[in-house]
Amino acid sequence: MSKTRILLIEDEENIASFVAMYLKKDGFEVDTAATGARGLELAAREQPQAVILDLMLPDMDGFDVCRRLRRDSDVPVIMLTARDAATDKVVGLELGADDYITKPFDPRELVARVKSVLRRVQGRGQAGGGVKLMAGELTLDPDRHEVAIAGEPVKMTAKEFDLLHYLLTNRGLALSRQQLLEHVWGYDFLGDTRTVDVHINQVRKKIAGAAEIETVWGMGYKLK
Repeated sequence: MSKTRILLIEDEENIASFVAMYLKKDGFEVDTAATGARGLELAAREQPQAVILDLMLPDMDGFDVCRRLRRDSDVPVIMLTARDAATDKVVGLELGADDYITKPFDPRELVARVKSVLRRVQGRGQAGGGVKLMAGELTLDPDRHEVAIAGEPVKMTAKEFDLLHYLLTNRGLALSRQQLLEHVWGYDFLGDTRTVDVHINQVRKKIAGAAEIETVWGMGYKLK
């Protein structure tokens, strides 16, 4: 049985070797790249199951790398950054990143986040017999991992799909941000619920006119 392949795009050699060591210790196959260009090359050639992406690279911005990855793939992306500004996190999530972690970090937490992202992806792939979910002209097919409005396909990232699936499954119920974190991200996002708000806004834009995600003030959201 082949090992799960992780692509680590990080230009700081000491961090890259340290993270790679922890990932390999947990049984992952790890490819490393010190530049964005090399990372994109490896991503296309090796088809990793997840990407850990540093935002500050010597040849191009990590945001650009994420944007290019998203053109052809919905591979889970975890952003690794020394920049703690909320705007950087929001931009990364809006570009389609599934998660982020700020330096300095505990490598064990990073490995846990990689495993969580992979569990979500693998769970979708193994879940046969899923019932199509509908709200007006909006349709979500869990088996095909497809979303459509009036029969027209809507492109979504893996995390956006999971979020919409959970909202549709609990249609009409008010869901707290903490509930969404636990069920969609698979763990406590260290109390940082902003990532939920960012993903909700992205899903809202994509399903506008077909279904409405209502804000429940002081609590979270519900799909009407």
